[in-house]
Amino acid sequence: MRINADFSQPVIVTPRQHAWLASPQAGVERVMLDRIGAEQARATSLVRYAPQSFFPVHTHPAGEEILVLEGTFSDEDGDYPAGWYLRNPPDSAHQPFSREGALIFVKLRQMAASDSACVRIDTRDPAAWQARGDRVVCPLFASADEQVALQRLAPHCPLLPEAVEGAELLLLHGELAFGGQRHACGTWIRLPAGAYPGLAAGPRGATVYLKISRHPAASHEDLA
Repeated sequence: MRINADFSQPVIVTPRQHAWLASPQAGVERVMLDRIGAEQARATSLVRYAPQSFFPVHTHPAGEEILVLEGTFSDEDGDYPAGWYLRNPPDSAHQPFSREGALIFVKLRQMAASDSACVRIDTRDPAAWQARGDRVVCPLFASADEQVALQRLAPHCPLLPEAVEGAELLLLHGELAFGGQRHACGTWIRLPAGAYPGLAAGPRGATVYLKISRHPAASHEDLA
């Protein structure tokens, strides 16, 4: 399966385009934002857990990254309400579930083999945020391969003031102006290398999840 698999092209998925599909596990649905592979895939998704739903114990061969958007997501290590950011490193395992229901943003099989960090950050904590010029930033992860953060932008503030090797964002609050259009909360955008001076917060500002990285080519495992 290949969904938005050409990383040389920009991709925009708006909330109106969200197509919820059942997963193999009852009570768990997903929107496939990009995907290379079958059920075991390199994938970026929105995943929705119904109350009292769960996944069996499973391993993530190339890691898992999660941002909890709504409700409370849980596993054997704890409960993570909306606002928590999680990184489970390559070859880690868990049994996720949700008692009350949850909506999460998930990236699978996209970590370097050397990425051994287990990350748990509560982005609701004011101490996690830092003022940086025309924006406030909550750093989530940084390595030689990628930088991940939440950013709160002032009205009309450009999101990417400099050229990037590649970027991905999820709009969490407010609006973004891009390509002559305004995009609403829930919009996901992936961009190839380039400069994007016209990508900016709307008139009431914006909060975004932002990953700056080079998009790796698919491996044979990804395509299985």
